[in-house]
Amino acid sequence: MTSEDLAAVARTIRTADEVVALTGAGVSTASGVPDFRSDDGLWRRYDPSDFHIDRFRTDPGAYWTQHLDLHDEFFADDIDPNAAHEALADLEAAGHLETLLTQNVDGLHSGAGSESIVRLHGTAAKAVCRSCRRRYDIEPAVARARDGALPPSCEDCGGALKPDTVLFGERLPNHARLESQAAAQSADVFLAIGSSLTVEPAASLPRTAADRGATLAIVNLEETPLADRADYAFREDATDVVPRLRDAIVGDA
Repeated sequence: MTSEDLAAVARTIRTADEVVALTGAGVSTASGVPDFRSDDGLWRRYDPSDFHIDRFRTDPGAYWTQHLDLHDEFFADDIDPNAAHEALADLEAAGHLETLLTQNVDGLHSGAGSESIVRLHGTAAKAVCRSCRRRYDIEPAVARARDGALPPSCEDCGGALKPDTVLFGERLPNHARLESQAAAQSADVFLAIGSSLTVEPAASLPRTAADRGATLAIVNLEETPLADRADYAFREDATDVVPRLRDAIVGDA
C-alpha cells in the first residue's frame, strides 16, 4: 500500500455521495473469530455438510449438537471488536459510510457502534422458529440445548428453533439480498474489506458496483478474483488499512 493510493481513496470517499462497504471474515479474524476456508479455518475442523439446511430439516437435534461447539468459537469471552470494526463505525458516524454489508455473523460491527448494517448471512446472536418465525436471543436457546432440549423449541408454537444464520443450501434473506443489490447499484465508492470474494451472491456485489461506475477498493491479505477490476487493491490487514483510511478521511475533513 502506498500513501498516495490511500490518500486518493480518502479523497474519493470525502466527495462521494454514497459509500458502501462489504466485509468478510478477514475483518474479524484479528478479534479471534475463526474464518471458514483458510488452512486452519473451521471447515478443516468441521464437516460443512453438518451445516446444510437438509441436515437441520432431517435431524435438528443432531444439528444443534454440532452448533454448540461452533457457537463457543464465535462467542468466546475474549472476542471483541477490533480497530477495523471501530474505524468503519467512525466513518458511518462521520457521514462517510452509508451502508455496511457484511458476510459475518459474529455481531462485532454492532458491538463497535455501526448501525446501517445489512447482514447477508444472518446473525449468530439470534435464533428463529422455523414454524412461526419468532426470533429469540440465542443464549437462552443455547442454554436449553446444553440442558438436553435438542432442538430447543419455540415458546409460542413449539416449532424447532434454528440459529438465525444462512446455512448451506439456503437462500439469502430477501430483504438482505434486495438491500445489498440496491446499495451496490447506487454506490459511488465500494470498499470490499477482508473478503475472499468467492462466495456468491456477495462476491458479485463489488462487480455490480464497478460495472455501474463506482470506484472499487479492495482490502484483503490474499489476492481476490476481482483484483483486475479494482481501482485500488491493498494486500494488507484490514486492522491496519481501515483505521489509516479513517484517519485520512476524518482527520483532514
